[in-house]
Amino acid sequence: MRKFIVLVFGAVTLYACKNTNTKGKNLIENLPLEQYQAYGQKIEKGTVFSPGELAAQYHEMKEGDTIAMMYKSTVNSVCKVKGCWMRVAIDDKEENMVKFKDYGFFVPMDIENKEVIVKGKAFVTEVSVEEQRHLASDAGKSEDEIAKITTPKKTYSFVADGVLIKS
Repeated sequence: MRKFIVLVFGAVTLYACKNTNTKGKNLIENLPLEQYQAYGQKIEKGTVFSPGELAAQYHEMKEGDTIAMMYKSTVNSVCKVKGCWMRVAIDDKEENMVKFKDYGFFVPMDIENKEVIVKGKAFVTEVSVEEQRHLASDAGKSEDEIAKITTPKKTYSFVADGVLIKS
């Protein structure tokens, strides 16, 4: 009986420790990190998802779901007041709202169209009219554009622990 338990334990241990196939995956360790400026927590290891992979994850989520991940994409817009948020493309038509964990760091206000790698937690939320108007004001939208915001909106959100911005 003891030999059987040792054999089962050994088999389970070998299975759990097997080398996972990382061929074809975009790993942060394989990217030229010297080309990026870091903000927030240090980013060193992990799989970097594409915008399309992130969009697929979001489309499967419902409000209240959270997924820890890292992805690479392009900044569509950034807070012009102090760099406290950015909107990042998740596919050709959609974007997510990225805020920074515990308001602990900000990004430069001139990074539109720059490539970023963002690490943190993705989730789906509903944004109130008041919050949408505040964000529109921060983005420099006109009073007419802000006044047109009249209904809450489902949004793809992300709280970033760390951000890398390509130089």
